[in-house]
Amino acid sequence: MNPRSTRIGIIGSGAIGGFYGLMLARAGFDVHFLLRSEYLAVQEHGLTLDSALHGQVKLAVQAYASAADMPPCDWLLVGAKATNNAELAPLIVQAAAPGAKVVLLQNGLGVEEQLRPALRADMHLLGGLCFICVHRQAPGQIRHQALGAVNLGYHSGPAGHDSAALVEAGAGLFRAAGIDSQAMTDLDQARWQKLVWNVPYNGLSVLLQASTTPLMADVDSRGLVQALMDEVVEGARACGQVLPQGYAAHLLRITEQMPDYWPSMYHDHVHQRPLELQAIYAEPLRRAAAAGCHLPRMQALYQALAFLDRRNLAA
Repeated sequence: MNPRSTRIGIIGSGAIGGFYGLMLARAGFDVHFLLRSEYLAVQEHGLTLDSALHGQVKLAVQAYASAADMPPCDWLLVGAKATNNAELAPLIVQAAAPGAKVVLLQNGLGVEEQLRPALRADMHLLGGLCFICVHRQAPGQIRHQALGAVNLGYHSGPAGHDSAALVEAGAGLFRAAGIDSQAMTDLDQARWQKLVWNVPYNGLSVLLQASTTPLMADVDSRGLVQALMDEVVEGARACGQVLPQGYAAHLLRITEQMPDYWPSMYHDHVHQRPLELQAIYAEPLRRAAAAGCHLPRMQALYQALAFLDRRNLAA
């Protein structure tokens, strides 16, 4: 693969978009970053990555304050939260080359269905599942603590294309940048699997004001994490997605081995940004309920977070 033959746009250049975009740019790809509040800082100082795995990386990048100024991109990686999809959709379309591939690097269920009607018919839509401990420290400054894999699955696009080949091509971009990436044959199942981690740790970090290490160290909070994981697995099964045997236990072991980590929802709450409640909680609960499956702990967590979110945004 010739890095210079593929033009990549990053829509939402915070922690997720900034990390993957910077790694792709470092590998020689032609990467273009769309920014809002951080544009001036990145334009002047570039992007900086402090990574436990990749060391210190600082690059002057191609930064834009407007999608109208970006060149047409073959691949568009959407790193912004799903709460912003309505306002992001026109920007994605504006920056997309004919036949562009759009990868939603977002959490939760229903994000592709939410965005698809706003895209052109010639555009391909993929989902990306990021397994990474990363956060934004300051404008243009990203801290990467652990992991980094991103798995891709196909959602929709024009007929007559080999969707498996497109997904593999996307995974190949990440692998060329030193990022572990696999093609997922069932995007819906992959999203349910990601929820097994996101539902307990994101929500409890806000509700209990605790990061992963204390959540795992206390017998009661660990028991609640486990119970929430089991409910997500149950909800997935009710919706026709049987997750791998022992998957929740596998995630518990991985979390125990991770450095202490504050999930992204905690940072959103602290900075009074809207929480990703619709995609991570409301939509899975809706689908499970439609299948006759009630998830009481997840429902209670969602209601508590919705209260905190409304109060936080009104402050």
